[in-house]
Amino acid sequence: MSARSEPPWFQQARDDGGLVVSDPPKFDLDSYIANYKGKTRIARLLHIGQTSSYLSNDALRLAISEAREGKDVELYLRVVKVFHEIFPEDPVSQTDTNWVDRVQREADAESRRLEAELRGYKNNLIKESIRMAYDDMGRHYQHIGALGEAVKNFNKEREYCQLPAHIAIMVNRLINAHIEQNSWISVEANVQKLRGLPQKPGEGEKLEAKLSAAQGLAELSTQQYRRAALTLLDCNPRMIQSRLEDTAADESYGEVITPNDIASYGALCALASMNRTELQKNVLDNTKFRNYLELEPHLRRAVSSFVAGKYSQCLDILSAHRTDYILDLYLSPHYDQLVSMIRNKAIVQYFVPFSKVTFSALATAFKTNEDDIIESLTELIGSYSLPATLDLEDGLLVANTAETRAEMFKAAMGAGQDYEKVLQSRLLRFAVSNANLDISSPKQQGVGNGTGAGDLLMGREYNAKGKGKPTKGFF
Repeated sequence: MSARSEPPWFQQARDDGGLVVSDPPKFDLDSYIANYKGKTRIARLLHIGQTSSYLSNDALRLAISEAREGKDVELYLRVVKVFHEIFPEDPVSQTDTNWVDRVQREADAESRRLEAELRGYKNNLIKESIRMAYDDMGRHYQHIGALGEAVKNFNKEREYCQLPAHIAIMVNRLINAHIEQNSWISVEANVQKLRGLPQKPGEGEKLEAKLSAAQGLAELSTQQYRRAALTLLDCNPRMIQSRLEDTAADESYGEVITPNDIASYGALCALASMNRTELQKNVLDNTKFRNYLELEPHLRRAVSSFVAGKYSQCLDILSAHRTDYILDLYLSPHYDQLVSMIRNKAIVQYFVPFSKVTFSALATAFKTNEDDIIESLTELIGSYSLPATLDLEDGLLVANTAETRAEMFKAAMGAGQDYEKVLQSRLLRFAVSNANLDISSPKQQGVGNGTGAGDLLMGREYNAKGKGKPTKGFF
């Protein structure tokens, strides 16, 4: 694909602090978007169109074509508006008012028909028909972009669900609607509800991959990176099989996420939140996640490099694929933060064997300049992640050495005080014993037979005749 001039809209977006990339990605747009289905295709194309100056025209044209295949008028108008703002001279950027009017009329007519059917079922008190009517209305409103109405109808459907399978279908639809709304707390709540339902043998395994994917996506979107990593690393590999087998097509989750996305999200969150031992155990040696990681071999190399202490090589791999990840709908807002966390953790790990390191050596190791390294070190020291100090005059990072002499004296003083307490207790025991003070230990119902506190110290107990026998005392 030949180089293209960048529309002025993207320069303005950069000036306003927007995230824009101009380099071509490593994926082919048509092949990439073919992995998805439903309205997420439009959402992802729209994100690419607003973020990549290289793919913008192609992505937005595809998004408009996809939107015209659906019934969501508002989504179509939003895509056309973005296309017009970026490419105002392109004829495709003009709104097709005839299509808008026709689809809007059809949507209104369908809404009235479904509502009339629901009223009829309610009058006849047919519970199963009422459930199906609410389900049809919820899906209809979701297709036309009225997500609030869709969620309302799915929630009303719950009252008429008579079987666990009906509840599972309804909660699945709620999860997808909430993902489309970016209502992540509701996504997590409904995932937990669905996990608590009884399932037929084999059905739970089919659902588990979808539930883990939805929960991991919600945790990533709410910046719970470690939890997202643990959830996605435990994702059932059935989702990969479903993409290869036509008979298992219903197990795919292309309307939200693909196995490649699970590999990317899981590996990056793990790199940002786990140490080298955990990465080896939970990522590289994980038989479940290995199936996903094979889809993104460069991420396996990145994780292996980090585990082996080759931090600059790991960061180089991530940097080489930055454009691809910035163009991902859900990963884009978090990618730079995740890489920053990975880089900071690598700096801490790199410094462990040293007492002093020059800023220039660190800059060379991490392929950056000294100013960036100093900024990173200042942040790490300020957050107490790096026990060291900056020597700006000599250009050194100096480890905080422990005062071993003071620690030794402190430990000796503590041992002496403990010995003194034990000695005083033993002397007290001998003194009480020499004074022939008989003391009984308290009974279960209370203190026994009018004896004094000395009995408690001596650890004696009395029988019914009042004669005591020595037992193990407190000393």
